[in-house]
Amino acid sequence: MNYVKSNSSQPLPQPREARHSDIAGARRRRRFRTYGIAAAVVLTVTTASAGYLAMAEPPSDGGTADVAPQVQGSAVDFTVRGGTTRVDTGSLRVTGHADDGASLPMSGAAGRQLGKPGAVSVDGGTARWSYPGKKLTVTAKSDHGRLRMTVHSDTDQKLSWPTTAPGAHGALQIPRGEGLRVPVSDAFWNSGEAGLKDSETELSGGLTLPAWGYTEGKHGVGYIVPEEVGTSLGFASKDGRIGSTARHEFSRREQTRDYTVHFSLTGSSPVSSAANYRAYLDEHGKLRSLAQKIKENPEVGRLLGAVHAYAWGSARTTKGVNELRKLGVSRLWLGYDADDQPMDKAAVRAAQRHGYLVGPYDSYANGQPSRSADNPSSKWPGSVYPDFCVRNWKGEIKEGFGGRGCYVSTQAFKQAEPGKHYLADRAKKMTANGADSYFLDVDAAGELFTDSSEGHRMNKKQDRANRLERMQKLASDDKFVLGSESAGSWAAPVLAFNHGGQTPVADGLWQLEKDKEKWGGYAPQGEPAFFFKEAELPPSLAKAMYDPRYRVPLYETALHGSVINTDRWEMPYNKLPAQKTDRALMSALYNTPLNFTLGDKNLKSTGKEMAELQRYFAPLHKAAGTERMTGYQRLTADGTVQRSEFGDGKLTVTANFGKKPYGSLPGDCVDAKLRNETRSHRLCS
Repeated sequence: MNYVKSNSSQPLPQPREARHSDIAGARRRRRFRTYGIAAAVVLTVTTASAGYLAMAEPPSDGGTADVAPQVQGSAVDFTVRGGTTRVDTGSLRVTGHADDGASLPMSGAAGRQLGKPGAVSVDGGTARWSYPGKKLTVTAKSDHGRLRMTVHSDTDQKLSWPTTAPGAHGALQIPRGEGLRVPVSDAFWNSGEAGLKDSETELSGGLTLPAWGYTEGKHGVGYIVPEEVGTSLGFASKDGRIGSTARHEFSRREQTRDYTVHFSLTGSSPVSSAANYRAYLDEHGKLRSLAQKIKENPEVGRLLGAVHAYAWGSARTTKGVNELRKLGVSRLWLGYDADDQPMDKAAVRAAQRHGYLVGPYDSYANGQPSRSADNPSSKWPGSVYPDFCVRNWKGEIKEGFGGRGCYVSTQAFKQAEPGKHYLADRAKKMTANGADSYFLDVDAAGELFTDSSEGHRMNKKQDRANRLERMQKLASDDKFVLGSESAGSWAAPVLAFNHGGQTPVADGLWQLEKDKEKWGGYAPQGEPAFFFKEAELPPSLAKAMYDPRYRVPLYETALHGSVINTDRWEMPYNKLPAQKTDRALMSALYNTPLNFTLGDKNLKSTGKEMAELQRYFAPLHKAAGTERMTGYQRLTADGTVQRSEFGDGKLTVTANFGKKPYGSLPGDCVDAKLRNETRSHRLCS
């Protein structure tokens, strides 16, 4: 790796209209080489022209609040920001009409025959009609510049709607991991190789935001489902174009008989749907900033400028921790697995003297028989296993991940906690060494359960509320710097960091991880191959997950400055050599830390690499980690050069993922410019 600071006056080319061109095959990347800080090379960078990156939707109703809907026969027109929308009451087809005259499909007809609709009534700004044959009632109004539609069902049933089918030149914005931009006519994404076609994902779990959209030309459409539970998003290919369909299940038991969707006319930005969602969170007071979290617990501030790592073997010892500091790692979140060799008090104290945060990896989700449990976190006192197991309506136990034991009911824990203190005792035991952070696996990932067990029944909304409550206790009452796995936006208010939310996991990954020869197993103890063995992703998987031409920062656009996001812990930076360059450039572009693993054999080599990358990352993250991502742009037609902005220009980053120079910026390099500095920060492979 080369890290260079420079003074310069020669400007980079200014952004132009981005057009996607299909480039066959994924580019294989070489590893970063580690060097010291160079000082004798003259490089160039400039701050972007004012305003070109602006993307956030204004937090207002766009002047639409007092405009009543207009009934036009079987259609109803609503004024929204940027134009109007028309709803066909006969089919629930929604069409947008932009102020410049462009027509945009916002939804096709509902996926099944609705029957003849009743008459439309208008009361103030709200229109209402029903489908008596299906026992459905629809209310719709303009709300903060969007069309808000709520479908209520008097009975349990399903509805496929809205459906999205952009034109041939459109591109979907999908919040899988950090985010994907999928050109609808792209042959790869219309094939089975990409793992998107014919898939369906719950909004509460498999996607990181309950918001998606598309762009076509200079226009865009955004969707928000504020209550994720009960709704999934599926993808299908027709005539060589991939589109999406939301599916909602109305259920009395799950409390999902009301289904609300917000439709928006957005813009051409590749992250417009996420900017629209960020504005929605602001408008409804649902966003908690990192600055607020730091004010409530100053220890959270130590995440700014820190890289993340999980320690094994000697890396957990006082000697190992001191070695990291000698190598130059100045800020670090250091985690350790829930096994029988946790970090001891001396090692934790050493880490804290160096300014590091230390925390255990724990899980409240799995229960197994104590005598045969495969890890300490699955052992619980008394008869927690099997009494607390989630059960279906037949009374059958819900098997845990990988067929291990069972999933443990959050409701059972909640009811028992006042008298038994199972969770409080677990946290005390796990942090008896003085740890000041906590990583609670699974709780924020959004795999929610309905529990039919006698004595601790719950639905998915109750399960989510229970998870939020116990995470909130760890963060606010116990003052741990809290993280969780692949956190959806619903969990962001209670978390300081999120491991895995950056990874746009494709289904082929799970099959690869089962292959011990290619991925590695759980031995040796001090450096398990599962985490340390270098692995090569199949070309299709590498393309679906890490090709920068398809990656866009939807999660950062919505939540940067609220929660710190990284890749999955079993996919550390040192696990995938071919992706190192792209991942390092993405880390700078998204202003998010890299995640590593440290063990007996790689402590010095990986520690040195961590220190070099952190030396580059730390000043940028300290300056902008609490700021919003206020801009993002693809600067070249093929999407290999991208630019981001934080805090309205406080930090501007330009990344060249290609091989050819972009102006003065070489390929495989990134330039970062802080507003209060005259020099740029450059990182190259």
